Amino acid sequence: MNRTSCYHCGDDCNPYSVILYEDKSFCCQGCKTVFEIFTENELGCYYDLERAPGAIPTEIEGKYNFLDNRSIVDKLLEFKDDELEITTLYIPHIHCSSCIWILENLNKLNKHILTSQVNFGKKTIRLTYRAADISLKSVVELLSSIGYEPYISLENFVDGTSKVDRQLIYKIGVAGFAFGNVMLLSFPEYFEVNEYWLEQYKHVFRYIMFAFSLPVVFYAAQDYFISAFKGLRAKLLNIDVPIALGILVLFLRSTTEILFDLGSGFFDSLTGLVFFLLLGKFFQQRTYSFLSFERDYKSYFPIAVTRIEKDNEESIQVYDINEGDRLLIRNQELLPVDAIMIKGSGLIDYSFVTGESKPVLKTSGDKLYAGGKQVSGVIEVEALRSVEQSYLTQLWSNDVFKKDKTALFTNLTNKLSKYFTIVILSIAIISTLFWLSYDPSKAINVFTAVLIIACPCAIALSAPFTYGNLLRIFGRLKFYLKNAGVIEQLSAIDTIIFDKTGTITSNDKSTAHYEGEPLSLSEEQLLKSTLRGSNHPLSRSLYDLLGEYDIVSLNSFDERLGQGVEASSDLGTMRIGSARYVGVEVEDPEMNTSVYINSNNSVKGKFTFSNAYRTGVSKLFRSLGERYKMAVISGDNSGERKNLEKLLPAQTKLIFDQKPIDKLEYIAHHQGEGAKILMIGDGLNDAGALAQSDVGIAISENINVFSPACDAILDASNFGLIDLFLKTSKSAIKIIKWSFFFSFLYNIIGLYFAVTGRLEPVIAAILMPLSSISIVIFTTLATSIVGRRLKQKKPALT
Repeated sequence: MNRTSCYHCGDDCNPYSVILYEDKSFCCQGCKTVFEIFTENELGCYYDLERAPGAIPTEIEGKYNFLDNRSIVDKLLEFKDDELEITTLYIPHIHCSSCIWILENLNKLNKHILTSQVNFGKKTIRLTYRAADISLKSVVELLSSIGYEPYISLENFVDGTSKVDRQLIYKIGVAGFAFGNVMLLSFPEYFEVNEYWLEQYKHVFRYIMFAFSLPVVFYAAQDYFISAFKGLRAKLLNIDVPIALGILVLFLRSTTEILFDLGSGFFDSLTGLVFFLLLGKFFQQRTYSFLSFERDYKSYFPIAVTRIEKDNEESIQVYDINEGDRLLIRNQELLPVDAIMIKGSGLIDYSFVTGESKPVLKTSGDKLYAGGKQVSGVIEVEALRSVEQSYLTQLWSNDVFKKDKTALFTNLTNKLSKYFTIVILSIAIISTLFWLSYDPSKAINVFTAVLIIACPCAIALSAPFTYGNLLRIFGRLKFYLKNAGVIEQLSAIDTIIFDKTGTITSNDKSTAHYEGEPLSLSEEQLLKSTLRGSNHPLSRSLYDLLGEYDIVSLNSFDERLGQGVEASSDLGTMRIGSARYVGVEVEDPEMNTSVYINSNNSVKGKFTFSNAYRTGVSKLFRSLGERYKMAVISGDNSGERKNLEKLLPAQTKLIFDQKPIDKLEYIAHHQGEGAKILMIGDGLNDAGALAQSDVGIAISENINVFSPACDAILDASNFGLIDLFLKTSKSAIKIIKWSFFFSFLYNIIGLYFAVTGRLEPVIAAILMPLSSISIVIFTTLATSIVGRRLKQKKPALT
């Protein structure tokens, strides 16, 4: 049977429920309604820019009632007065030119929205509207009705609008401007222009160069002095110590020369040094503004919840929830606090917290934990604690989330700088002592010349340009690192730990095999038709896995939450669900999830579900197992042990029934034995383990929607490239070591001129930029070659 795609969203339309309108096919009434809205408001061009660019609009009834609370709205606004309000909303679905076009034409859907500006990279929209005529709630509901539902979480309420730090850009601008002008003013000195210039303008030009150097030294280079001071105070010789020393000596010697008319100084080398260093820092500072590497539970909790008081419903901030409050939790909403079930039947998905993928049936009187998601119907609960006292929040209070991994890791450049500083100071002192006995007039010049020419600019640029280029290469392969230092930390890993559910298995795929008596064609047809009416996750999964059958009309349909579903038609009766519900006695609890089938009061068999593992998992583990210690830790039970033992290398440790704190403690224990651990997970339940590990990578099916606090985010489609990313990080270290070798060669040449007392400003002006530029070219070319090999190997691994 041919598949028909929805004209609005591009999803496959069910052939038995497809909606035809104006010769176009729609998968649901929502998509058809959005199409009608756009065409009625002369916005049909939306479909001309991209094919099927839309999204299915979501149910919004009562969902945004919390935006009636003025204190919450005020927190979300950037500006407000008596007439206008301005806010910025995050919209995950923004993905193409059609999205930008429709969102920037919202005024055609509602004239009270004055302007709407999209930031495509950050997936945000900045809205200005007339507050007297339309509320923020109405604006959000309008966006949701056309398939662009904003994502509003507790994080918005706590943190407000983030600020962008542009200090580095300003410093580069100052240093670059000064460097260009000082070079221009130095040309007469380079070419030894005499006569009129020598008599009239030599001193003027030198003092102008001195003036240009002041903001470079005291503003643009201030971070190097601060870092060097902190390092010395902590008894550490980091790379910024020789850099700060070189900058200081360059400035003091140059200033002395022009004040006493001893020469032109080294202002060109000084400003060029700072400019190149800042440029390297900027190149390394690759950020992904559309991603967040620091998310905690606040990023996913609702900003407000519905409280029931004397049969009245009101929206309150989650921080206003008190013990004993009665709360209304709708379908697909998260529980913000620990609570007791009061009314309704809950089907709670705790995968967000524990990693256990199977929803749990809860009835009146059962205890519920914060972070669980209600996946079927509406329930009422009574709060046992406030948000700050709930189980999930207490998990986040662990000291591991306050740990600064970068402070615990000494990078290769800082390791080398310790010895570099000692060697250079030794050479400077020995050379000075020699000249004091041979020609005292040259002693001070030699001492300063050694410190000037040996300034580790090339060494300091090696890592930033190598890592910066790799960050871009990794980014193009959908592997996003928090910062450049993560590459070096990856190269030191010796142990890899994987979560199971959602990491090595796929969240959107599952498999099921049938055991029992074969079903007749009519029974299969009735089974498919019965499953069609159920909203239970297992029913939906089984419905999608079954083949295509003609849907029959049902005479009766009854779904019992957490037990099963029963239906009848002219073809007979069908009961689907748990073993007890269909009349099967099971002595031992089953490790795998099963759905039993009872047709016409006769038990036929069962469908047993198992995880669908990501493509290439076995090959990836075999490759990694040759060089790393491996383990799989899961919050699920051990039902998948046999499948994993067949799939993974024999030396892989398999550990089940692990709570989030168990994962964290397991990693901490092995780190105490000296292991360097890479943790790869996907859910909030893995956040503690990701934070405790030396490097934490979050696997995400959609990088824009969900990723816990981590050091890197990897798109699930490139899961099979993990081994290649690790190999590339080791190649980066080799490139840096080679660039260190080349920079030492330059230092040897420069030191020859320095210790012999023949270092002239023109030699320094040539040699110092040459060493920096050549290192930049080498690292860029080397990493580009590595990146090209990475891209060539990708098709074979995915």
